[in-house]
Amino acid sequence: MFKLTAIAVALGAVAALAGAPAKAKPEIVVSIKPVHSLVAGVTRGVTEPYLLIPGAASPHAYSMKPSDAQALENADVVFWVGEDMETFMVRPLDALAGDAKVVPLAEAPGVTLMDVRTGDDWEAHSHGHGEQHAHGEAHGHGHEHGHDHGEKHAHGEGHGHEDGEEHAEGHGHDHAGHGHAHGDTDAHIWLDPANAKAMIAHIVGVLSEADPANGETYTQNGEEMIARLDELTAELREKLAPVQDKPFLVFHDAYQYFEAAFDLNAVGAITLTPGVQPSAQRVREIGEKVRKAGANCIFAEPQFEPKLVEVVTEGTDARAGVLDPLGADIAAGPDLYFELMRQNVDALVGCLSADS
Repeated sequence: MFKLTAIAVALGAVAALAGAPAKAKPEIVVSIKPVHSLVAGVTRGVTEPYLLIPGAASPHAYSMKPSDAQALENADVVFWVGEDMETFMVRPLDALAGDAKVVPLAEAPGVTLMDVRTGDDWEAHSHGHGEQHAHGEAHGHGHEHGHDHGEKHAHGEGHGHEDGEEHAEGHGHDHAGHGHAHGDTDAHIWLDPANAKAMIAHIVGVLSEADPANGETYTQNGEEMIARLDELTAELREKLAPVQDKPFLVFHDAYQYFEAAFDLNAVGAITLTPGVQPSAQRVREIGEKVRKAGANCIFAEPQFEPKLVEVVTEGTDARAGVLDPLGADIAAGPDLYFELMRQNVDALVGCLSADS
């Protein structure tokens, strides 16, 4: 009788466990493909993050779909670069993200930030690469964004807005001490592998706090991703060494982190503002710059109209190539970041080393 009772109790316990809902995994939303790749590498084996911009669209001008809005409403954690990159997300985060933890990775500890290069200032000294700031030092960023909806903050105190108007945006972010107005910081931070490593470390910390049951997995995955990044950096540096000094132009100024990381010689950009057609005068100036600098290559991007590159290269010896900061044609996932960086390096080396 005792044995039968014990068996019945055990079977009942198994049935109860089978019928119980599994422990909920965090709902994670990520803005762009390169950042999604880093997050997906950390969450491998636990959950698949939701990607807001899956294709070739530019984060500078993206229109959210209903499924995107639903994902933000359900999110526990949202990873993005920040307001200087995914401007389309600012209002939806306030309206939809609820109690989600919103993590701007441009403010992750250890991330190096650069000022936006304007006009011909950066083009006059191709290896200057812009001013760099280690996060939490010159920028004064050493704070963590919370997402306490309903709390007000005054734009203009830390953001550099001239009107100082107070907005009830509900982020609850303590922006005081940024030292940069919106738009002053180059947000293409992921194109420096050292920044990617710092981002991964922060992603691991955030997710381990949000989901401690899987903290060990996040930590192990993060360590593996960082080791892969170290190997990738050494590989790319070796490939790029023969073409480091060769001048080239890009479609828009998205690559200064990449240039600084590998000491490359970009001498200008066709357009200074993504999505804004450069004037005829600007196109003429760039054509003249190509001739004077002896630029070997001009690189288009899949997110923007390539016709301008054809116009600029006309009548010059410059070749046309394609660079992609986002991985438009690469399948989303943990491996995208590595494929993206290799793809861009192969494009640079292939174009810059031709006829050399």
